[in-house]
Amino acid sequence: MAERAQYVTLGVADELFAAPVEKVQEILDMRPIARLPQAPETLLGMIDVRGQGIPVVDLRLTLGLPAAPDTENTRIIVLALAGQDADLRLGLRADRVFEVTILDDDALDPPPAVSGTWSGHCIAGIGRRNGRFVTVLDLERLLGSFEDASRAA
Repeated sequence: MAERAQYVTLGVADELFAAPVEKVQEILDMRPIARLPQAPETLLGMIDVRGQGIPVVDLRLTLGLPAAPDTENTRIIVLALAGQDADLRLGLRADRVFEVTILDDDALDPPPAVSGTWSGHCIAGIGRRNGRFVTVLDLERLLGSFEDASRAA
């Protein structure tokens, strides 16, 4: 039997999202973030992870949700993403991280086709976990613009 895909489930506002576990390098407690001048609002700045500078993106703002203050549950998920030219390490600020889990069904539903202006391009699919919808993020598509920005800098 094939190995079932595992996901790290994370919360943003009241929504449940998931990232493929193979893209997650580590999960960090919130720490000071060095701001970058004139960076896009979603790019919070840089953190140091064992001597390497990692840009940190706010998942709330990236998803179009209002900003929220850090809490004791706020985490930075360090991701390894496949870039066009090279792999990219990026931190993703989330309100909370729940668990590493498998979803109720291996097959993901496609994002709903409800509008010509909304493509759902950053959604890999919709799954379920314990009766709740889980939006599985296509991290390369969601965060690809940061790769472009880091190359241009």
